[in-house]
Amino acid sequence: MEEEIFKGQEIIGDIGAYAVPKIMVVGVGGAGSNNVERLANAGLGNEGVKLIATNTDKVHLMNLKGNMTRILIGAKTTGGMGAGGFPNIGEAAAIESNQLLSQQMEGVDLLFLTAGMGGGTGTGAAPIIAKIAKDIGALVVAIVTFPFKLERARTQKGIKGIAKLREYADTVVIIDNNKLLEFAPNMPINDAFATADMITFTSVRGISKTVLEPSLINLDFADLKAIMTNGDISTISVGRGAGPDKIKQAAEGVLYHPLLDMEISKGRGALIHITGGPNTSLNDVTKVGELITKNFPHDADIVFGARVEQGRGDELEAIAILVGISAPAILKGQSFQKQKIYGKGDIRMI
Repeated sequence: MEEEIFKGQEIIGDIGAYAVPKIMVVGVGGAGSNNVERLANAGLGNEGVKLIATNTDKVHLMNLKGNMTRILIGAKTTGGMGAGGFPNIGEAAAIESNQLLSQQMEGVDLLFLTAGMGGGTGTGAAPIIAKIAKDIGALVVAIVTFPFKLERARTQKGIKGIAKLREYADTVVIIDNNKLLEFAPNMPINDAFATADMITFTSVRGISKTVLEPSLINLDFADLKAIMTNGDISTISVGRGAGPDKIKQAAEGVLYHPLLDMEISKGRGALIHITGGPNTSLNDVTKVGELITKNFPHDADIVFGARVEQGRGDELEAIAILVGISAPAILKGQSFQKQKIYGKGDIRMI
């Protein structure tokens, strides 16, 4: 990369190809594609993030609404009629479409991969797509849903799918459908899953804005990569607050989200970015960070940033990637104890 020289408003040096990280969200299978559809309808595709929906089911892809790239994978393998719940079919479909997927993900720096574990396409194709992105050189963050307990065989397929995904993804964030059932048992089903999708949306949007937009206390892609690589068990969360108690509200929103199940007393690091209105003080942002990390060890690696947005008024928003935490609910559950999961990727639990 050539040396960069700044003179007034002029930038001398060939930095055009390196200045802005390329961020994509790829949804795999029915659940992953539905997630991308919700992200598109929420406007994420208009904020510098490329949205891609992939599936073996042509009808499902055609019915998706919103601004996104749609990729039918494994047309010869499945005839466009789905994987039938068989992960090996989903895997074969992704391998068949390897070149097409590589072309659409060309140059990606940060890939968010979203899928449901336990079915055919998401479980089988997601690890292959993660591998393609890693071969390109991307940081791969997988956000996947884990099946309901009553789904029996799907939970076992889900465990195996996560094990394969960890071989290639830098980070695996798991959203447990059973926590969703506890949180919203009587909510209309579409609204309930949309609530879970908001974790993905707020995290992806928040991280993207953190990397792509300048801040008062700046965070860059290198900071993000340092935190997300080899972070052990971690989670991504967002909290908001307003009024006299906004500092406490924002911090507790990160730590005590109803869909999160985690213990941070053993956390060994965090990336925290605070966004506030024009009247946000340095004390506001540092206090939020202190509350979020107060139970971390003294030698924890904390990376901190802050940005002011004119339209926020008195609101504070905290986006946190907490690494090296303990999440006992699924990891200590019977299904996970029966099978040890090995690989290069790190599990982040939601």
